[in-house]
Amino acid sequence: MSPFINANSATFLTMKKIFLIKLIIFLLIVSACQRTEKMNPPIAEKKAKELVIHDDTRIDNYYWLNERKNEEVIAYLDAENSYREDVMKKTEDFQESLFEEIVGRIKQTDESVPYKKHGYYFYTRYEEDKEYPIYCRKLGNLDAEEEIMLNVNELAEGHTYYALGGLSLSPNNRYLAYGVDTVSRRKYTIYIKDLETGELLSDVIPVTTGGSTWANDNSTLFYTKKDEQTLRSSAIYKHKMGSSADKDLLVYNEEDETYSTFIYKTKSEKYLMIGSGSTLTTEYRFMNADTPDGEFKIVQARTEGLEYSVSHFGDYFYIVTNLDAKNFRLMKTPLTKTSVENWEEVIAHRDDVYLEGIELFSNFMVVDERKEGLNELRIINWADGSEHYLEFWEEVYTAGVSVNPEFNTDILRFSYSSLTTPSSTFDYNMITKEKELLKQQEVVGDFDPANYEAKRIYAEAKDGKKIPMSIVYRKGMEKNGEAPTLIYGYGSYGSTMDPRFSSVRLTLLDRGFIYAIAHVRGSQIYGRGWYEDGKLFNKMNTFTDFVSCSEHLINDGYTNPDKLFAMGGSAGGLLMGAIVNISPELYKGVVAAVPFVDVVTTMLDETIPLTTGEYDEWGNPNEKEYYDYMLSYSPYDQVEAKAYPNMLVTTGLHDSQVQYWEPAKWVAKLRDMKTDDNLLLMYCNMDTGHGGASGRFARYKETAMEYAFLFMLIDIEK
Repeated sequence: MSPFINANSATFLTMKKIFLIKLIIFLLIVSACQRTEKMNPPIAEKKAKELVIHDDTRIDNYYWLNERKNEEVIAYLDAENSYREDVMKKTEDFQESLFEEIVGRIKQTDESVPYKKHGYYFYTRYEEDKEYPIYCRKLGNLDAEEEIMLNVNELAEGHTYYALGGLSLSPNNRYLAYGVDTVSRRKYTIYIKDLETGELLSDVIPVTTGGSTWANDNSTLFYTKKDEQTLRSSAIYKHKMGSSADKDLLVYNEEDETYSTFIYKTKSEKYLMIGSGSTLTTEYRFMNADTPDGEFKIVQARTEGLEYSVSHFGDYFYIVTNLDAKNFRLMKTPLTKTSVENWEEVIAHRDDVYLEGIELFSNFMVVDERKEGLNELRIINWADGSEHYLEFWEEVYTAGVSVNPEFNTDILRFSYSSLTTPSSTFDYNMITKEKELLKQQEVVGDFDPANYEAKRIYAEAKDGKKIPMSIVYRKGMEKNGEAPTLIYGYGSYGSTMDPRFSSVRLTLLDRGFIYAIAHVRGSQIYGRGWYEDGKLFNKMNTFTDFVSCSEHLINDGYTNPDKLFAMGGSAGGLLMGAIVNISPELYKGVVAAVPFVDVVTTMLDETIPLTTGEYDEWGNPNEKEYYDYMLSYSPYDQVEAKAYPNMLVTTGLHDSQVQYWEPAKWVAKLRDMKTDDNLLLMYCNMDTGHGGASGRFARYKETAMEYAFLFMLIDIEK
């Protein structure tokens, strides 16, 4: 026995206990360190795939990620989600508080402004803590008893995703048709409800756009069928109530794969209109809505490059068209002679005004125009031809015609919003010129528009063009180059990102952010020419315009590269992919939402949605000149071994517009090739598609995550 123990066994036992305690503590520390050690980013396996066309070979190492049902693919997406969660774990509580902040500004119990049609007042309302709307009506006056047509909260029970759309009421007010998508692939099933009995009829029509149009007999329903694989809106069918959908009659089949088709009823309710169109060409057919078993007659046969839309008033069709008019003009034609040689000019083309559309009333016509980048509403009196414009009151705003189903009224309902003014609904008396504010979006909390400032500034593009930006910030912002700034862009399809109010955006502004919208070419803020300068062989202008806007924000003293962030989604995600290849050094971080980044491969695959219908937007890479140009900017193909900014990329497994594998492949390739230590994170929502989560609150979970990502990069923690 040890003499030490013999001398003092109590001391030995005490030391042994201390040793054991220290060992346990050591092991706990080691274990804790192991638990808190950051995960390594997922590395996708490379499986080389040769893609050959035009004597050019591309090697796509991640092509295999398009196998949606492959367990390896799902495992990789899950790994990316886990990695993002691990990296952003320290922000989890902050994300939750951001979500509560965003949702806390939304009025829980709310109701839309009612509109009148067929003797009923229709409106939508929300109840506290409920995700979905309740569609209601009242007969005769607003004091009448409420009738709930659809409570979407009840319909959505048991579904992780639920989208309802295309509500269509029969002329006798009895039958309500509506479309439902529970997968987020935008394949809607149409149902019909008897509003008198409350029963759901046996009529079920699958794989549609969700929208439908009733003939005036109250028993014939026209709808648009989708191609099962490409999801192209390809055919118009006629359904007779009480019959099986497999017996529905094909009315019109759009055989050209670059076109999609649709159907609607004119505001006068006298004609059913079948429209068919590609990006640059349209064609319409019409039939008396009283005779649903009749034949559709063509308005004007399609001519490549000819666009037109059709409205009805009296003995004429009124046609907004680009016929010899880049910025469009208004024509009219007799109902009995509709071909182009009979078109008579009503409003001439103007180089500085883009004619966006018209709204017809019995005594007035309202013309929706855009001049100098801003909306204008022009009121024309049918009787004497006199006209005037509505007056708006801010430097940067958005205004437009709202819901106006009634024909025999002198009241125009219009909407108005700006970067500082919440969405507002007005009634405007076209005779007295008096405006009445019916409702302004309520922002819960201490919001005061006087605390914010918005204006329009301009950047100079590489070719000298002036690119407008709409910016907003909290008053008191010092222009010292230190303000964190988020610049947002889109720039495709002629879609203009108008400066509208967003209560969600206050989460950025109240933390010192400047928010900027770059109105790059590819939109139509300055008319059709602005769009044409940002598509096909001019597409690079969209990307370089955005870079010029970013440089202007830096050079003019708003921000600096350590505090400048960029964001865009879908085609705007393509924009994000391009700018990080062109000028990655300008940005601290980039959020690319559902990004269209594998341009060439996608546009060569005619089996997936949106490809053939978008040749006029991007070009057809089966033709070598388009292939070469698209390849020069395709973000996935242009990834290089260089430093990239911090990036968050989002997608949805069921996305029908930009397939999930595009962002997944892009992230995998970036991670393999980039030379920096900046964050590269991907979030794949395994339950949704292109539009993200359904419901009015759930979607903001993702917004909170995106904002937390931005804040994390500049040490904003509350």
